[in-house]
Amino acid sequence: MSEQTQQTQTQSPSQAPSQAAGAQSQTRRRYYARPRVCFFCVERIEKIDYKNVEILRRFLSEDAKIRGRKQTGVCAKHQRQLARAIKRARYLALLPYQTEVRLR
Repeated sequence: MSEQTQQTQTQSPSQAPSQAAGAQSQTRRRYYARPRVCFFCVERIEKIDYKNVEILRRFLSEDAKIRGRKQTGVCAKHQRQLARAIKRARYLALLPYQTEVRLR
């Protein structure tokens, strides 16, 4: 038995890295981020209206912060208009500046 265990011990270190690498490549899947398309360009909305609160809420986080372009996929032109519209809606109390304060 001791000869068999020695043989398996001598073989397993040389085989372990190749087997581990092969197992990872088979189980690991590649992630391809699909390109984000500007919501306003697709819908052909030229001017973002501050009174359309339903659309503006989609671009706010749970903390009522304006989400960035990388999260929403909005182009730079519409991101500027969106920020301006959200700020106007907040000023008129159509949207909240912040959510309720949570006490710990």
